[in-house]
Amino acid sequence: MSCEHRVGIGWDRHRLVEGRPLVLGGVEIPHDRGLHGHSDADALFHAAIDAVLGACGADDIGTLFPDDDDAHRGADSAALAARVRRLVEARGFRIVSLDTIVVAERPKLSPHRAAMRERLAATFGVELDRVNVKAKTGEGVGPTGRRETIEATAVALVTRA
Repeated sequence: MSCEHRVGIGWDRHRLVEGRPLVLGGVEIPHDRGLHGHSDADALFHAAIDAVLGACGADDIGTLFPDDDDAHRGADSAALAARVRRLVEARGFRIVSLDTIVVAERPKLSPHRAAMRERLAATFGVELDRVNVKAKTGEGVGPTGRRETIEATAVALVTRA
């Protein structure tokens, strides 16, 4: 019996702006600014979505949920991820694991990592011990280091169901 595994990678970055909540991994995190975007701008979910889509050879998040479509204005990225999970399953794949990194100078993300992992795992239908969220800083370098942006990277492993 042959087994087909595929790997995908996703990356996203959003500017920090006043007047918006900060949502990462489906968790609202107390902060004086939030991420700017057409949806809730959850960079972690966006990176994970692109990783999963890439692994199964589907279009990217911007093609599926374009930012010029008012139907997605203010959308909950976890809800978009649930739609992506159904698309992936319809293509005959199962998500095996997600490994992610969130880069933010502030706020400190370590107190929220467990909640982000749980939300990612539940939304994508992956066992909790197969989802990881690592929090890093920009070390004062670049737009993330200057506290202008938050970015996320994700790697997904999928297999034929």
